[in-house]
Amino acid sequence: MTPKTRIHLIRHGEVERQCYNGHYDVGLTPRGVEQYHGLKPRLEPGRITALYTSDLTRTRRGGEILGAYLGVAPVALPELRELNCGAWEGLTLSEVQKQRPEEWAARLADVVNFRAPGGESLTDLAGRVLPVLSDLVEKHRGEEVLVVAHGGVNRIVLLDAIGAPLSSMFAIDQKYCALNIVDYYADGNRVVQLING
Repeated sequence: MTPKTRIHLIRHGEVERQCYNGHYDVGLTPRGVEQYHGLKPRLEPGRITALYTSDLTRTRRGGEILGAYLGVAPVALPELRELNCGAWEGLTLSEVQKQRPEEWAARLADVVNFRAPGGESLTDLAGRVLPVLSDLVEKHRGEEVLVVAHGGVNRIVLLDAIGAPLSSMFAIDQKYCALNIVDYYADGNRVVQLING
């Protein structure tokens, strides 16, 4: 059988601020912490050999909680950060629509290539995340790896795994502490086992 790397891909728990957080280092709510603890029965100690998070608090805290349970030390990678929302960071959707209507219209016209001032596009995000994921898959060939990341990051990974375009970004839901599972085979094949579980 072709060796595979299984990636258990988790979105972070519920956060304190419901807005465009992006690179903003927002903390978790008590419910967000509990959501991480609720994932423990779904992850089997002894099977997962490595754990990676972004370097933002909302994922690093999950790495600490789950890493202690699994007996694996988390490694923080800045490349796994959420989409940089630039000038939109800290604003709610309604605030963006009211305060920056021209930018909002531009985003609706080209969701893939639009960048908020000072931020990233989905193309930029994919260019940052996918090479790192590929490195992790190769580094841990034949192993099971836990990655704690963000809604946008996870969607990029899942779209790539199923061969869907970035324009389908919001066709995939990612609830807080959603669990996704993707198997990466050495021959290049990929099988998505679970989305938004």
